[in-house]
Amino acid sequence: MGVIKTALEIALERTDNVKSDKSSIEQFEVKQRGKKLANSFLSGDIELADEVKKTPKDQKDSLKQGIFDVLVTQITLPVVKDDKIRLERVGKGLTVIIDSNSFQVMFKQLIQAADKYLQEASQYEEMIRRQYSSRLQQKEEELSRRLGREVRIDPMQDPEFIALYNQNMTAHKGNYEPFFEQAKIEARKMFEE
Repeated sequence: MGVIKTALEIALERTDNVKSDKSSIEQFEVKQRGKKLANSFLSGDIELADEVKKTPKDQKDSLKQGIFDVLVTQITLPVVKDDKIRLERVGKGLTVIIDSNSFQVMFKQLIQAADKYLQEASQYEEMIRRQYSSRLQQKEEELSRRLGREVRIDPMQDPEFIALYNQNMTAHKGNYEPFFEQAKIEARKMFEE
């Protein structure tokens, strides 16, 4: 008759072959350190190049991977002008870990696209406000007559204006987002080389 084993004995037999790989744990921790460094860099607390230079050679790849993982996610279409400043900082950080002239050229083009996008977005907003101003004025006059006092409506609180605004701005974003997504793909390729 066979020996009956407890669940614990069976589990221990299955995990006998599993040994903790000290090296992979260390590399994971270095990668996590790289992510923290990238966030500190984005905050302006550290200079990334100095930290990478200080890292032992056998840990550099994992450190750079952690830095890259954080920075590449920051390649996004800017919403406000401060986002462009963040994007420039991202490019500076990626340049530390991607040693490629073509990356620098690509990122310069990305910054120019961000500038153009912000400029056009501002113009579109102004144009939408002008187009909608007569309709908004009609609404204000109607409300003023009904309430017996002067009423001013903030266009960003008017559902009709917001729908028009979102429709136009979504179309505008659609013209630029593929360029930013492609930049992420290209950055990944250059990093992996």
